[in-house]
Amino acid sequence: MPRSVNSVASRARRKKIMKQAKGQFGARSKVYTVAKNSVEKGMQYAFRDRRQNKRNFRALWITRINAGVRQHDLSYSKFMHLLAQNGIELNRKVLADLAMNEPEAFAAIVNSVK
Repeated sequence: MPRSVNSVASRARRKKIMKQAKGQFGARSKVYTVAKNSVEKGMQYAFRDRRQNKRNFRALWITRINAGVRQHDLSYSKFMHLLAQNGIELNRKVLADLAMNEPEAFAAIVNSVK
């Protein structure tokens, strides 16, 4: 009995990889083996960077809060401690947004915890 090759599934598998490699430079979007390596590596980076993105944003928020709080003669760590003591449960994202876009509201928060 001859060997059965499931060419429909093989082609679909290759097409899926080639579609994902679309827009890449040179052989990365033309040659299947190169495209496969490129797509796999890209997926690894995407997985890693979804987590790194969260870290980067948290660091940005902390920097913005610190800059806003230092104008009121406080440090970031003391401010966050005072917030916790006073039971104000605003997350860093909201605080950073207030410090940047609503300085009056942020000043009111800082004054309420001082």
